[in-house]
Amino acid sequence: MSNAQTLLAVLTLPLALLMLVSATARAQSADDRLAALLDAQFDAGLRADPLGASERGRREFDNLLPDLSESARDQQLAETRQRLELLRAIPRDELSPMRRVDAGLLEWELTRDIEGARFERWQFPVTRLHGPQTSLPQLPDNLPIAGEQQQRAYLERLRRMPAYIDQVIANMRAGIESGRVPPKVTMEGVPAQCFRQALLGGADPRVHALYKPFEGQEGELALAAATVIQRDVAPAFERLGEFVRDEYIPACRDTVGVSDEPDGRAYYDFALKGHTTLDLTADEVHQIGLKEVARIRAEMFDIIARSDFPRKDDRSGDDLFRAFTEYLRTDQRFYFTNPEDLLAAYRDIAKRVDGEMPRLFHHLPRLPYGVREMPAFMSAEAPTAYYYPGSPDNGVAGFFVANTYALDQRPRYEMIALTLHEAVPGHHHQIAIAQELEESGLHEWRTTLGYTGFVEGWALYAERLGLEMGEGEHGFYADPYDDFGRLSYEMWRAMRLVVDTGIHSKGWTRRQAIDYMLANSGLSQTNIEREVDRYIGWPGQACGYKMGELHIRALRKHAEETLGDKFDLRGFNDAILKNGAVPLEVLTEQIEDWIAGLREPGRVAPVRSE
Repeated sequence: MSNAQTLLAVLTLPLALLMLVSATARAQSADDRLAALLDAQFDAGLRADPLGASERGRREFDNLLPDLSESARDQQLAETRQRLELLRAIPRDELSPMRRVDAGLLEWELTRDIEGARFERWQFPVTRLHGPQTSLPQLPDNLPIAGEQQQRAYLERLRRMPAYIDQVIANMRAGIESGRVPPKVTMEGVPAQCFRQALLGGADPRVHALYKPFEGQEGELALAAATVIQRDVAPAFERLGEFVRDEYIPACRDTVGVSDEPDGRAYYDFALKGHTTLDLTADEVHQIGLKEVARIRAEMFDIIARSDFPRKDDRSGDDLFRAFTEYLRTDQRFYFTNPEDLLAAYRDIAKRVDGEMPRLFHHLPRLPYGVREMPAFMSAEAPTAYYYPGSPDNGVAGFFVANTYALDQRPRYEMIALTLHEAVPGHHHQIAIAQELEESGLHEWRTTLGYTGFVEGWALYAERLGLEMGEGEHGFYADPYDDFGRLSYEMWRAMRLVVDTGIHSKGWTRRQAIDYMLANSGLSQTNIEREVDRYIGWPGQACGYKMGELHIRALRKHAEETLGDKFDLRGFNDAILKNGAVPLEVLTEQIEDWIAGLREPGRVAPVRSE
């Protein structure tokens, strides 16, 4: 069979599978029909994102990269429409309770994919926070490659990179033609990121990040990898950098709100609902943010009074707040002077938190996590930290990745809250639990879901759990400066509600957003600038954190008031996570069922309409 015939067979298989599902539907139970659709949805996700598939342990995808072509997009959309049609033909009242929830989530995902196609976001494949210039060089660190078979697959993936990068460039050119281009500020630094991967000046290809799987090796495969990197991959990164510098950035917008794009206002409404999973308007989210900012600011003054700030008795109101935050930003007691000390402090905090986890959860995940330094090639343009999920199937731990660039912008007083958010009980705990859900009977597709309101809302709620760790009224935040750091992080997420909606629905400028955040938090100037640029480049996403956290806290308050002495914090926290990431309205149903089960032991959970 020729390569063309093989490709045709692969591309037509999904539609053939869906046709088979339809043809045999009458002979199957409703649960079986839905299970087949879940299989098809999961397989479609693997094919669309072979990099993610490899990281999930599906090593048969190790030689592939995403297909960003128009034909691939058209086929994916056609398959999505067909899956939705087949799903709606399944009688919901014939599904088991678990499968009924699956059906509701699948309909949400399919409908969002179809509705979102009109906005053509494929024309925005690169910013300084994402794109091939940041994702591809991290492959060797995120995916272990051992043995000749995996090395050969990786070598084939290397050979595909130039064509993949050329597809990225083609899609960006299409965006220029349609008027769908990002703000200039989101592209600053991208050419430099690309040129760092381009082996400019005749650098040895064996120093390239992508050569790492062959380090210290000789022979056919190592030589082939070095040749491909030098001859094909590095020039492709150079092409991308030159295109962004010479063609793309000059065509990008000077304005920052997504509402200035074609159909931008409708897209922002779509994005806001997608990230929060709530039916709220931009104005409603903005007002919630203003109220939260006022509440948190009042609590901050209480902490300032507890601190040893030398000038706290000489000032009041806004003058005191400005003086205190300036003190936090400039006094050297709050900053490390070398990266090793910063990383060691994060690891120490993480170890202390590990010892508290059994007090907060009945169930702890098996997958461990570590703390590692952010790669130098991306740290100058990257945020303070991020979490990179591990893979039980690949034998890879999760990692809290900390930025050690510009240490005078990485204050000590933020470190406890940040560790709780990124590691445990935040992202690592939640995601590692989700990776084990297949063992409890949930379809593997459910472990791939990542609703921002749930995932980031949980991580922000996890920061607050530090108050219940250790001893004393303030828990791990006994030091007033650490407690101010916690509130500063909470304020940060509340300000996001104001700033994100301000930028994308109210015409705020970048300077206006930065000034608002400087006036209301102790965050550093660099941190704030990086964050505002992220909100500009990722409309709506920043609103998921605070909206999700408020929702989880409201559910906890409701459970505490309803259950009284029967309330079990460990049980509540487990109940939030036990079914993986779900839209917040579905989470409400789950917690209502958990409450009812404690009030009426032996009660069978009701069958939900979704």
